[in-house]
Amino acid sequence: MAVAVVMLFSCREDGITPPAPRISLDNESGIYTTKAGRPITVSPDYENAEDAVFSWVLESGEEISSAPVLEFVSDETGRFYITLTVSTDGGLDKADIRIDVLELTPPTITLPGAENGFVILQGSSLELKPAVASSLETSYRWSVDGKEVSTEPVLVFEGKEQGDYLLRLETANEDGNDSVEFTVSVKSPEEVDFSWTFLQTEYNMSLGRRILLRILDIENAFDAVYTWYVDGKQVQYGERTEYMFSASEEGQYSVRVEMRNSYLTATKELAVNVCPAEGTYYRPGSASALSSCNKVYEFLPAPGQFVNEYYTATTMEEACAYAEERMAQTQYVSLGGFGGYIVVGFDHSVDNDGDYNLAITGNAFDGSSEPGIVWVMQDENGDGLPNDTWYELKGSEYGKAETCQDYAVTYYRPEAPAMAVPWTDNKGGSGEIDYLASFHRQDYYYPEWVEEDSYTLRGTCLKARNYDASGNGTYWVNPAYDWGYADNFSSKDRLTDDDNYNAAPADNHFRISDAVTFDGKPANLSYIDFVKVQVGVNAKSGWLGEVSTEVFDIKDFNLLK
Repeated sequence: MAVAVVMLFSCREDGITPPAPRISLDNESGIYTTKAGRPITVSPDYENAEDAVFSWVLESGEEISSAPVLEFVSDETGRFYITLTVSTDGGLDKADIRIDVLELTPPTITLPGAENGFVILQGSSLELKPAVASSLETSYRWSVDGKEVSTEPVLVFEGKEQGDYLLRLETANEDGNDSVEFTVSVKSPEEVDFSWTFLQTEYNMSLGRRILLRILDIENAFDAVYTWYVDGKQVQYGERTEYMFSASEEGQYSVRVEMRNSYLTATKELAVNVCPAEGTYYRPGSASALSSCNKVYEFLPAPGQFVNEYYTATTMEEACAYAEERMAQTQYVSLGGFGGYIVVGFDHSVDNDGDYNLAITGNAFDGSSEPGIVWVMQDENGDGLPNDTWYELKGSEYGKAETCQDYAVTYYRPEAPAMAVPWTDNKGGSGEIDYLASFHRQDYYYPEWVEEDSYTLRGTCLKARNYDASGNGTYWVNPAYDWGYADNFSSKDRLTDDDNYNAAPADNHFRISDAVTFDGKPANLSYIDFVKVQVGVNAKSGWLGEVSTEVFDIKDFNLLK
């Protein structure tokens, strides 16, 4: 924006002081963008600038031009702040501009799974939907065994005949090009590898409780049947991929599950530790007990615009230390996109008195709710670690048809800096966490302490409610959910009428008595030791980015009542 700074010098011979010059930038925002090594021209309009002196000066004080028009080029990326001054006998005017010099953005390709190739059954199809980082017009060229088959961004490969096929995608824009090659193997059922996933191989539970042992991410099972054994005794047979475990005595139980189909047999060994009954490891509070959580055990956000920003963590321990320090100062910790979570503990057990027992601090306000699902855990085996059974705190959306209680998203490491993060889910969906270069400049939104090139986050997913109220992408609204979620502008569990217009830290409140088991029945926990908050929506709001739960603090509300 031009700012008029008028200084009178001397009158002309006719005694009339000429009017001061005025600058009108050719970009109202005053922000210009170019690429490294690529010149940009800034051409303001001027009024009353006859015989004017022009000066373009960098923030460092270096004058870089004395011409009316600025021709700017830099081989280095970054932000350059420049002040334009126009002087005449009638005074002067100034305007501040910013030139953002970005890296060249050749159309870099990210195609999850391409590094290992793809395997499909004969007669099925494979949709190939790469993420391509490019803000420029980009061309696509797909080929199969050297023959061009498509110029569209997405290719559907039809596995009509068995065999191995070499696929290649080439992209190009004015900044450069990229390519990726991979194989697609079309096979018969007996040739396809079977796979399955178990979240853990060892489970802890209190005597008198039940847990659900589940098989996840089953691939190519075909006509499988599953046999479950406990201490060598068959307890379940059939197509069910889960088993409800309970025991009448303490001790360690060996559980084996066997998958058998027409082509192969696979087995998995699990261990279940049945611990003493509830209350054995209860830790009573004292006069010096802290109301706030005192330790962060896990911090694993989904990729997001605040991940890796202003902090460096290369291990889970460093990430937890960062989160712990932030929360100790009542500063927010962002959990990124869907499934991102934080796990904390207290210096005592938090009692369930039937009323509100927990307070979780977020920054929701009217029109900006980013709901987090809350989970609680008892230290059932007494080792002081959150390695026991998680119980979800039921909120207003629990059990609704549009709420997915078993949702999983896999995030993939981008191929290059400043790229969106691709994701796929267990419902056949896919998308990206957008890279917002206008607001955040860290190289990657993918957590630096995740060593793998992909990772999966699981949890409960609520139906997204965000929408563009402007119709042109400028004003996004994230409506509140009724109750039961962190960082949510609830009229019920915020316990205040304050509209929190300034997005200050504000509490939602939770009852341990709302904890439910895997089948939705009351967990009847008399106390808890650990809390997990997890992002509960998979959505993004245009220029605002991904819907992301923020947590400032997690407190024992019993000590604050």
